[in-house]
Amino acid sequence: MTESPVLPTRAGKDADKYLLPGENVVLATRRHWAVLVEPTVRFLPVFVLGCWLFLLDPDNAVTSVAGLVVLLGALGYYALRVGEWWMRHFIVTRRRVLLTSGVIVRTVTLLPLRRITDLTWEETFFGQILGYGSFRFESAGQDQALRHITFMPDAKHVYREVSGLLFSADWGGAAAGETTRATRTASGRRSRPPGGTTPSPSRR
Repeated sequence: MTESPVLPTRAGKDADKYLLPGENVVLATRRHWAVLVEPTVRFLPVFVLGCWLFLLDPDNAVTSVAGLVVLLGALGYYALRVGEWWMRHFIVTRRRVLLTSGVIVRTVTLLPLRRITDLTWEETFFGQILGYGSFRFESAGQDQALRHITFMPDAKHVYREVSGLLFSADWGGAAAGETTRATRTASGRRSRPPGGTTPSPSRR
């Protein structure tokens, strides 16, 4: 049996809090740092504008206060986005997939491995250069909240680990569940004759 990986501090706390006894973590990672590119592009112009207003005329209370408000708003927005990236973790065990998120209010979304019927891995042009991609999970029965996870790092490793769990019976994934169900069905058919009655011993 493979040893559980060393988890980041936040992921370790989430694992201790949300996983069941004996449920081992196979993979735990936060999203790729590239997810912060868009918030950074939005933050920088507003931050520069706030600095400009704040320093434009120190004796003018209106521009100074306006600049300070813009600065604090920009810093608050960026801190929230960075905190969200830091706190959000994708955790995979031998039983299910979990996504923990939220800075102030923690949210845990999970999907049992046995319900996953298909896995799609997508890599954009920039994703191939920087080493990130997106997962799309298709599940049986209903539309799941946890179906599209973006900016997953270390593409090859993550894809192989999740695929191995889903499609390898040795790892107890979805394939194992199908095998177990098929075995039980076949066993039930052998042990019970048509009509649902047990044959009586023959008499001479």
